[in-house]
Amino acid sequence: MEKSKISDPFKKARLEKGIGEMNDQNDPVTMVLGHKDVRKCAHNWKTFQSGGEEVGRIVVPSEVHIRDTRQIPFEVDPPEHKGYRDIVEPWFKRPLEAKYQENLSQIINNVVDEALSKETIEVVEEFALKLQSRALTILLNVPPEKADLWISWGTHVFRSEDTALDSSKANILYDYIDAELDKAIANPGNDLYSVLLASENNGTKLTKEEAKGVMILTFAGGRDTVINAVTNSIAYFAEHPQALERLRDEPEIMNTAIEELIRYFSPLTQMGRVVTEDTQVCEHALKAQSRISMCWASANRDERVFEKANEVVLDRKVNPHVAFGFGTHNCLGATHARQIMRILLTVLTQKVKSMEILDCEENIENLDEFKRKVGFDSIQVKFNKL
Repeated sequence: MEKSKISDPFKKARLEKGIGEMNDQNDPVTMVLGHKDVRKCAHNWKTFQSGGEEVGRIVVPSEVHIRDTRQIPFEVDPPEHKGYRDIVEPWFKRPLEAKYQENLSQIINNVVDEALSKETIEVVEEFALKLQSRALTILLNVPPEKADLWISWGTHVFRSEDTALDSSKANILYDYIDAELDKAIANPGNDLYSVLLASENNGTKLTKEEAKGVMILTFAGGRDTVINAVTNSIAYFAEHPQALERLRDEPEIMNTAIEELIRYFSPLTQMGRVVTEDTQVCEHALKAQSRISMCWASANRDERVFEKANEVVLDRKVNPHVAFGFGTHNCLGATHARQIMRILLTVLTQKVKSMEILDCEENIENLDEFKRKVGFDSIQVKFNKL
């Protein structure tokens, strides 16, 4: 079997029942699997809530036991959601600016050059994590050397090797953000911390706790997801050199190819909501205060929507994927992630002839009824110069 292949463990349940069941720390989750149903639930924020009383409960696995700071605007529902989103949206659209892309391009070129200079490289820790962390310094508008500490945290800010969630590991991030916000309060600059602290929502200045909520989301939301997307891309092009060749010859399909890779990889498997009233999904009864998840990864392989759903079709014409979410809470970092992918793939076509996978360990998510490969724990690759 191809090492880069990411299979669809949800197909049978999606077609037969439309849902799956998952126990998460004794707080069960009904997983919504079909594309149409996932979009419907994501759109219906009144019945399926993000801003419930218990902070961290909409994340799967639940983060109720490891944090009490609400992630903003992610764990806020309309109408309050709009006020927060309006504050952060312009900042997160900065990746469309030429200077931002120039800085990002320099980072990605350096990481690729380093990979080409070595006999082999372990892509997760030595390539994807470095790229993600250094790119984050541009998103936050902080000095590039800040990335060294973030890289030292390893790939899982919240997770240890043996447990899904680790509060002591999470506290490293929370304490760090507290300290950075204190510095910004004492000495404001042009970074995201300072911009948030100077912002107003409906005439009231953002509190330190609210700014912390945005920063936790920015750090945590874009870490594993970007690492998975970058690592899976390297694995895919290592096993499909003709695909890299095609992007070299047809740069006009680059954006279409990026959307297709993101659909196929679905770097974030699912996201939860809390049910506000007794209702049903796919004829399955749901009680108020229970949990559902919208399984983006399953929706993105729905054969009723995507032809050849389990294949990468680089020039796929119609691609309504939900890898960046859907509805009110579509991914804030999507513009940044797309620029990373666009520049990475462009640099690979310019500098890399081929890549070989020498060894790898898959990262498999255990979702009770389902086991899903989301990427790699490690993957040793040899990069060959063009």
